[in-house]
Amino acid sequence: MRSGRPVEKLIELSLQEDIASGDVTTRLVVNPDQKARAFIYSKEYCVLAGIDIAGQAFKALDKKIRFKPLFRDGQHLQKGSRIARIEGKASSILTGERTALNFLQHLSGVATLTNQFVQAVAGTKVKIYDTRKTTPGWRELEKCAVRMGGGHNHRRGLYDQILIKDNHIKVAGSLARALNRARLKNAKRLLIEVEISNSKELSQALQGGTDWVMLDNFSIDKLRQALIVIRCFSQEYRKEVAVEVSGNVSLENVRRIAKLGPDLISVGKITHSAPAVDFGLEIDTVW
Repeated sequence: MRSGRPVEKLIELSLQEDIASGDVTTRLVVNPDQKARAFIYSKEYCVLAGIDIAGQAFKALDKKIRFKPLFRDGQHLQKGSRIARIEGKASSILTGERTALNFLQHLSGVATLTNQFVQAVAGTKVKIYDTRKTTPGWRELEKCAVRMGGGHNHRRGLYDQILIKDNHIKVAGSLARALNRARLKNAKRLLIEVEISNSKELSQALQGGTDWVMLDNFSIDKLRQALIVIRCFSQEYRKEVAVEVSGNVSLENVRRIAKLGPDLISVGKITHSAPAVDFGLEIDTVW
């Protein structure tokens, strides 16, 4: 998990948010000349994500801090695993602790929940995708965490794929009109996807030349029927149309959906509702 300028800025803002005018407790209690060695460890099973970002948080605070990852992003950790060693000024370790752990706990939570969905559909050909339902400013990191959990990234933003949704259709006047406009003006030849809410819209999207359909909030029975229609269309017209299922997907029903045979299942909750993983930092030695 590498950082660019947006991530570096996020780290800077996070440190500033926590420290502001200064870490008063550490300043009063800790000798500024004291050095320490500390370890970050996992308090529960998880898929690791954000270890390099945690190191960058310490480095942004104190360039002399030595941060040694003991595991890589994407690895599965058991409870109690030591995942990083930190050496340097004790005050810097204490001041940077919470910011570094905040990045780790959220990103590892995203990776862990993603992996649970991936494991739930194991043995099928279906891929688990994320959505744009990400924490503002955290998208690059959260989408990377999804990949660490074995998932895949949907469009990164509004700029890299055409996705015609219900409100686009309302504003354009009809699905056919919206799709026709998108096709005619698609100079960059971006993939065109249409969000489908009923069988009529599905027929219009297929006949209109969409590359990709999103079956949104369909029941299992309606999904089964829609997939039959799409397969028949693809066979008759020799045009492959990617099929995405989205809406009300859970760990309890995702395998049942996957067995119907869509190409991908998108799950908003893997980024917007992933439970944080519990990590700790312990001072090991002081000198």
